[in-house]
Amino acid sequence: MDVLQTIKDILQENLDIDPATVTPESTLDDLGIDSLDTVELICDLEERCGIEMGYPEGLNTINDVVTYINNL
Repeated sequence: MDVLQTIKDILQENLDIDPATVTPESTLDDLGIDSLDTVELICDLEERCGIEMGYPEGLNTINDVVTYINNL
């Protein structure tokens, strides 16, 4: 599963964020993702990836999210 692509797809569908602007180094703040958007992103990722993320802390960049999921 390509977690980065899944994140890009979710961000495009839910927040109309151009996938071309989403890189591993992108911060959630840079992309305009607030705390509510982050919760929605996590819920969508759990559903699409069939995982339970719990309440992760310290997810500042897209790469942080990808690494977290890959380490589950």
